[in-house]
Amino acid sequence: MRALALYGTIGSLLLGALAASPADGATRAPDTAPAPLARPLTFGRCAPVEKLPSDVECAALTVPLDYGRPQGKQIKLTVSRIRATAPKERQGALIFNPGGPGGSSMDFPLYGSLPKWRRTARAYDFVGYAPRGVGRSAPLSCQDPKEFAKAPTDSQVHPTAAFKREKTAQAEAYARGCARNAGADLPFYNSVNNARDLDMLRAALGERKLTFMGASYGTYFGALYATFYPGHVRRMIFDSVVDPDPRQIWYRNNLAQNVAFQGRWRDWLRWVARHQDAYHLGTTEQAVQQAYDTALARLRSRPAGGTVGPAQLQSAFLSTGYNDVYWPRRARALSAYLHGDDKPLRDQAAPDPEDAVAEENSNAVYTAVSCNDAAWPRDLRTWDRDNAEVARRAPFETWDNVWMNLPCAFWPDTAQSARAGLTAATGRTADRAAAGAPGTDEVGEAARYAAAARAAQALPGRHGPVDIRTAPGALPPVLLLAAERDGATPYPGALALQERLPGSSLVTENGAGTHGVAYGPNSCVNAHVEAYLLHGTVPGHRVYCAPRAEPKPDEAKPAPKKAGKGATSPL
Repeated sequence: MRALALYGTIGSLLLGALAASPADGATRAPDTAPAPLARPLTFGRCAPVEKLPSDVECAALTVPLDYGRPQGKQIKLTVSRIRATAPKERQGALIFNPGGPGGSSMDFPLYGSLPKWRRTARAYDFVGYAPRGVGRSAPLSCQDPKEFAKAPTDSQVHPTAAFKREKTAQAEAYARGCARNAGADLPFYNSVNNARDLDMLRAALGERKLTFMGASYGTYFGALYATFYPGHVRRMIFDSVVDPDPRQIWYRNNLAQNVAFQGRWRDWLRWVARHQDAYHLGTTEQAVQQAYDTALARLRSRPAGGTVGPAQLQSAFLSTGYNDVYWPRRARALSAYLHGDDKPLRDQAAPDPEDAVAEENSNAVYTAVSCNDAAWPRDLRTWDRDNAEVARRAPFETWDNVWMNLPCAFWPDTAQSARAGLTAATGRTADRAAAGAPGTDEVGEAARYAAAARAAQALPGRHGPVDIRTAPGALPPVLLLAAERDGATPYPGALALQERLPGSSLVTENGAGTHGVAYGPNSCVNAHVEAYLLHGTVPGHRVYCAPRAEPKPDEAKPAPKKAGKGATSPL
């Protein structure tokens, strides 16, 4: 999630990507060079691998890998669509991005059949796509998916020195894998290019102006788009807003996320405690936490089904911070496990081998975009100091979040990526020669790229995340949505983005924490979203909706008289 400066041949080192940064390390919005002419999309049947029904049509969008060299290497992004169901009411295409980085919206056209989306689907073509690196869109991979999905694995809320060394070595190896597999292409997977790709998609769809809905990370590169192309915007919805402050992207955003997730975790603990008659995990927040800690310790010594260890438990229960809908299911699984039945927990937490490729791909894109967009600390003592401090008040997610992002401490710079690309190209050329295959200029192209990268790094100044903002009146009113207790994108981020986009309107779901609020169970929020998309109506500078109802617990059950075989009571 950071805006890396691009580079290409020596003649286009500055390539109109990002200007040299101001003294504070942020980067002014670039004078964006004209995008290459987008070729109109040709839609047809979707490839079977997409697993989409026949009423969805698909196409391939061609974009430059490097917008500084628009005639250079091209990549193709997969696109999906279902046309507006009421052609006479059609207002254009609505493009959606679900976040990530690493998320795909190829299934977005199917949303139009859901009751809450139907009026919107009458007026808009629903368009989804897989951003660069995701799925079949020039896919990225940094590790053998089987190795990535290996289970069970450990998670330590208070990691030992030995565990830290182990996770650090894994992070360094993952970064090397990204450089080895992507080579010279690696730096071009970043948020600035995601914004440029979005404008190419708009043009290829034949839309004079963009109507876009982005959630989570989609709000960040959507805001980059608004900064680069305010005159191309028709309507934009930013749902669950990332803090765009360049100083936050992305290292400090993750520190803030850890604290916010702790609040959401406590929301779940208190909810479970209020429903002791259904789950029998304790009547206080502390008691439910103790029950969870008991499960962690037990799974460390004896993984459930041989595949669910502490890391799998933590991953499954992290979802309670994203969406209230998981609260009853996770509480039921934890209760059953601690009372002798591990099947619900295995069903919810065991990794599915069939998902390994997609999950590693998503993680690779997340890592590449996050590490490319901004400078991360290189000194491991900085990571240790900052996260140890946060973990004292927010232990639930902090260290697992460190391990997910730690490859950025070892991320290759542009010259290193170029060298990796040259090495890989040389190896592939040698393999082709040994097999008697026709030769190519792949090595020469990689060598030219490496020379350009070295020259780019020799230039004075540094590049950093774009300072997102628009001038008053430059951008049509946009709609921001936020839940007050969101853990993934803490609420202050919505306030920060609103300040940077004059004329924007912010709808807050008070007291709620589900990540992603549009077209959910809150009719107040949905009314504002629908009025905006269908009529362009914004509700005012800031408006507030009452929270959604809390999830209902499972039917109350008597406490088990005794634990199952091989288990002990958690209480």
